[in-house]
Amino acid sequence: MRSGLRRAVLLLVLTGVAVLGAFLLAPLLLRSQIEAALGPRGEVAKIEVGFGSVVLHDVRIRAVRDGKQGWPTDDELRARRVDVRPQLRDLLSARVRIERITVDGAYLSLLRTRDGALRVLPALLEQSPVTDDARNTPVPVHVSRIELRDASLDFHDASVRRTPHRLALQALNAEIGPVDLPALDTASTLKLEGIVKGVRQDGRLTLQGEVVPATRDARLALSLRDVDLVAFQPYLIKAAETGVKRGTMDLDIRPVVVDKRLKAPGTLTLNGLELASGGSFMGLPRAAVVGLMKDRDERISVDFTLEGRIDDPSFSLNEGFATRVTGAVAESVGVSLGGLVRGVGSAGSSVVKGVGDAVGKLLGD
Repeated sequence: MRSGLRRAVLLLVLTGVAVLGAFLLAPLLLRSQIEAALGPRGEVAKIEVGFGSVVLHDVRIRAVRDGKQGWPTDDELRARRVDVRPQLRDLLSARVRIERITVDGAYLSLLRTRDGALRVLPALLEQSPVTDDARNTPVPVHVSRIELRDASLDFHDASVRRTPHRLALQALNAEIGPVDLPALDTASTLKLEGIVKGVRQDGRLTLQGEVVPATRDARLALSLRDVDLVAFQPYLIKAAETGVKRGTMDLDIRPVVVDKRLKAPGTLTLNGLELASGGSFMGLPRAAVVGLMKDRDERISVDFTLEGRIDDPSFSLNEGFATRVTGAVAESVGVSLGGLVRGVGSAGSSVVKGVGDAVGKLLGD
């Protein structure tokens, strides 16, 4: 009996030591996986390995700024603090499972090229994935939830200016998840809110819904409030036209993508548009635009619906938005708009097309 009891106690002790060793070893393995995932341009000032967590301090992924095709900023990504909470029971298996990643003080830069392609984290997403050498296949990673706190984002758009135009989002807070890498075939819930920086005033942005990155299926709701039109001038006017002195834009749009078919009902509102003297605004004489705003109590609001296949090369968010909003404006303001169009020819549609180009680019056309 005593020998049997001793064996049982010894077995319990050995099991406890093995479990404790696994819990201590798992974060160390995760640390090596994180360092490999950051790639050759990634760096971390300090990594703290605790019981059940790995905390990274001052994460940075440097950008390549070699000539005209280089990145417009020094960094693709920065983060003051990243707290990774793995599911320890799975870290010693072939599949990495992470319960939560919390990122404080992150900065991310995006680039839209002259041909309209959107580039995000090329150091990570445009390189070969980390693989399991034994099978030469990507290591699957499941992240249950990602939280961003007090993040900022710079969107550089080279499709509207030779020197990329910068739009800045700040005070971003977001929740995303679950995320499965590298397949990205899981439906991820997204909640995001933040500030759209302007020249005269700041606006607000909220985005929520669900998206499957691999198939591009999505059901989203985007809202912009009090967005400064001065900051959006490159999308609205040409170099030879008059400038925007003040004005704001509100936008509500609910894009749904199923089997690569988009349907996106929305409402666009321009408020308090004030233009510099002389010239034209999106092809329309300044006086006509000012008169239209006065007729509508400094507010033009139209409903629209975008529809089309996102995999069709002939489908354009820019052109689709322009066409839909042109009809909506004509129906909304009736005779007033008809008189303007008769007076200036095709310039009336140029106004709407300009706004359509702006919104289309923001939606990622």
